[in-house]
Amino acid sequence: MNAPNKSGWKPSMQVADATGDSPTTTGNRALMLEEPLLFEIGHTEVTGVDLPEIDESASTRLGGLDRSEPIGLAGMTEPETVRHYTRLSRQNYGIDLGFFPLGSCTMKHNPRLNEKVARLPGFADIHPLAPQNSVQGALEVIHELGDWLKTLTGMPAVAMSPKAGAHGELCGILAIRAAHEARGDAREVVLVPESAHGTNPATAAVAGYRVEDIPATPEGRVDVAKIKERLGPDVAAVMITNPNTCGLFEKDFRTIADAVHEAGGYVYCDGANFNAIVGRVRPGDLGVDAMHINLHKTFSTPHGGGGPGSGPVVFSEALAPFAPLPFVRRDEDSGTFELVEEEAREESRGHTFGRMTAFHGQMGMFTRALTYMLSHGADGLKQVAEDAVLNANYILRSMDDILHAPFADSGPCMHEALFGDKDFGGDLSTLDLAKGLIDEGYHPMTVYFPLVVHGAMLVEPTETESKATMDQFIAAFRSLVERAKAGDETLKQAPYFAPRRRLDETAAARKPKLAFEG
Repeated sequence: MNAPNKSGWKPSMQVADATGDSPTTTGNRALMLEEPLLFEIGHTEVTGVDLPEIDESASTRLGGLDRSEPIGLAGMTEPETVRHYTRLSRQNYGIDLGFFPLGSCTMKHNPRLNEKVARLPGFADIHPLAPQNSVQGALEVIHELGDWLKTLTGMPAVAMSPKAGAHGELCGILAIRAAHEARGDAREVVLVPESAHGTNPATAAVAGYRVEDIPATPEGRVDVAKIKERLGPDVAAVMITNPNTCGLFEKDFRTIADAVHEAGGYVYCDGANFNAIVGRVRPGDLGVDAMHINLHKTFSTPHGGGGPGSGPVVFSEALAPFAPLPFVRRDEDSGTFELVEEEAREESRGHTFGRMTAFHGQMGMFTRALTYMLSHGADGLKQVAEDAVLNANYILRSMDDILHAPFADSGPCMHEALFGDKDFGGDLSTLDLAKGLIDEGYHPMTVYFPLVVHGAMLVEPTETESKATMDQFIAAFRSLVERAKAGDETLKQAPYFAPRRRLDETAAARKPKLAFEG
């Protein structure tokens, strides 16, 4: 903690200018205002609202759980509170401020129309235990969204309840396990290629399977010969990400699927990168048995700090009977919608493995995703994929002459361009370049993933970015690569212009400061 000066203000010693000189008296840098933690500037005896005195003699309904001592939470006046959080918000980077090189993973443009519709009465204020006859509109939204997902993927069944991508993966693998158990087939192995998402092997392990890796070819795709060589009576499934994390489309997917099916296994496709092929490729035509779809990646719903995730799963005809409950069904006679619950198990999905969640799913995400689909239409969704791929290839070909692009000769990339840190001078690394991007006004791209590329930099521009925006980013990116290849040691101290200088990330991970010390 820094000692206060005579006025009571505690200047920050963490903010320095580009030369490393002492900070200003206030810690402010022109109009970028320094903002200490609430615990540093607030006081326990101050609050912005008037609260009634507690009647100590009054009985409570807390059953003896009410606090007996003050909690010591710092407070501020109302104007101070507004300024505190406004200043903090100015230090945050968001999609409304600029371009995110990590794009479609989580930072895709979220149209305000989606938000407006999600906040309509009847969507924003419904309760999961409300009588079904009082939420028919919401059930219809879920049903229609499911129909869109089935149509876009060419799959006959969908489960809407999974809460996020990894949750959807687990849903698909549990359905595969249920299908094998229904025929008395105790298979133990799931094959996961090196080019798959990192959650895939974790999901298979959680479901009780033994995971075996399948190597990639030098071109960055699944080694078909290695998969065929390993297939056997103990292999329950193959989990493939398509397009994969090297940014490439698995062009031999149908050949792989046919081989897996012939060996008695199922094919799980990680649909996190569906953004690159939506409206262009139907995974069902490729032989996929189960695939989760991240609504926040392909259909623009917020994720992470912006809201809950949602990972619906589509199923092939072979796995449809094993999909989880509940699901929405439309009564053809009355036209009403109903949630098929546990009591309808046998007549609906006879071998379902049960439930994934207590309730049906994320209503706000469903509403936003359907709004996105309806506002784009089928032709618009197709253009989404085309523009995303076009933008990524523009980045790739604008950088591959100066930055190592290991799969640049493997054909066009999909919605993400992959680079590595080969030929960087001195001991400069991908991390140094990423920190340099912060000084240029950009949130860094995904770094050090996928693991198959040393010092990986995965750039995903998304379909909504203009050529002018990408040209500016490319100019900044190229300048940093030139500095890194020249061994410019000043990058080791970047960022210089951010609200905070580079932190000791190792110390932060090993010795986290989880409590305030006065």
